[in-house]
Amino acid sequence: MTEAVETLKEWAEKSSRIVFFGGAGVSTESGIPDFRSTGGLYHQEWKYPPEVILSHSFYKSNPEEFFRFYRAKLLAPDAKPNAAHRKLAQWEEEGRLTAIVTQNIDGLHQAAGSRHVCELHGSVHRNYCEKCGKFYDLEFLLHGSGVPRCSCGGIVKPDVVLYEEGLDQDVVNDAVNSISKADLLIIGGTSLNVWPAAGLINYYLGDRLALINKSAVAKDVSAGLVITDPIGEVMARL
Repeated sequence: MTEAVETLKEWAEKSSRIVFFGGAGVSTESGIPDFRSTGGLYHQEWKYPPEVILSHSFYKSNPEEFFRFYRAKLLAPDAKPNAAHRKLAQWEEEGRLTAIVTQNIDGLHQAAGSRHVCELHGSVHRNYCEKCGKFYDLEFLLHGSGVPRCSCGGIVKPDVVLYEEGLDQDVVNDAVNSISKADLLIIGGTSLNVWPAAGLINYYLGDRLALINKSAVAKDVSAGLVITDPIGEVMARL
């Protein structure tokens, strides 16, 4: 075990209000591709760039292409929680972790057993008719084709935050409240490139901040610990 991981283990053992702030890198070890790394979605060839396809305006103007991309690249029904998800769920069960703030939409934290998860960008497991509000689960999207339609005829939209859409304020408030009260903040699997989500870490008031990410982050984070090993391997040692 490296010295930095050993220090993080000591921090975690002394903490009672751990908050974990995570991004796509948390789920790559579960087989879900991230967006910005080599081989990520932003480096793949599509007729339109992913950030265009995943925008509100594109969803409205070209829903067929949106849902073709969405089903092909954003849904991973066979993915399972990895060691990072499981460790966080364990800490919550032990009463040492108070919240997970995630930019991911895959629901793997809940699948691992975590309960207090602030999903900044929504979840693929929730889908609602834009006309009548009826709820549909992930299976409905998976087993359909083309533009999904409700029994009332309305389009069924995934409950995920697209580009040009704002974050849910209740979720943001929950995340800010949790981060501001944390005695240990662990940032994992994110390059902190996505705003306004990345700005939430500025609400942390404590002095124990750890960063676990394989690549450099977007800005200078004054982390007491910086670990570049795979996050699943690191969390499994804690």
